[in-house]
Amino acid sequence: MSPTRFASEHKVIYWGTIVILVGLVITGLVRYESVKTNNETLSKANQLQEELVKAGYPSPDTDTIERLLGTDGGQVCEQPGNALKTALWKIQQANGATGPGMRPVISDTKAVQAERIVLQVYCPDKLDDFDDEVEDLKTDDTVRR
Repeated sequence: MSPTRFASEHKVIYWGTIVILVGLVITGLVRYESVKTNNETLSKANQLQEELVKAGYPSPDTDTIERLLGTDGGQVCEQPGNALKTALWKIQQANGATGPGMRPVISDTKAVQAERIVLQVYCPDKLDDFDDEVEDLKTDDTVRR
């Protein structure tokens, strides 16, 4: 049996092998990206946890941080100085009543500091916008610890 005849009779095996190898390469690349993303997510979650503990906050669960903020900070880093988000945040800092009893309250300084720490870890380039937005926000130590 000549080598060319053997090769022509077994084309299906060659093509099958090539398809399987290409599939394995693609699977490997996808899994590598997934592991890389998971490592980066865990690293940032651990960094945020350390920064929050240093600032005097209770230690948050890193699994929750990973799911909520991912690698890029998620919603926290999407235009943190946005006027609508700032307005909604200020509304949420009210006394909890509804209707005519709803009154704004002075936000606790630590609440603003916590968001600033998240921005420092996940999107430091957005800190200036955030600082400009909360610069005139009146805060105080309103929560008893």
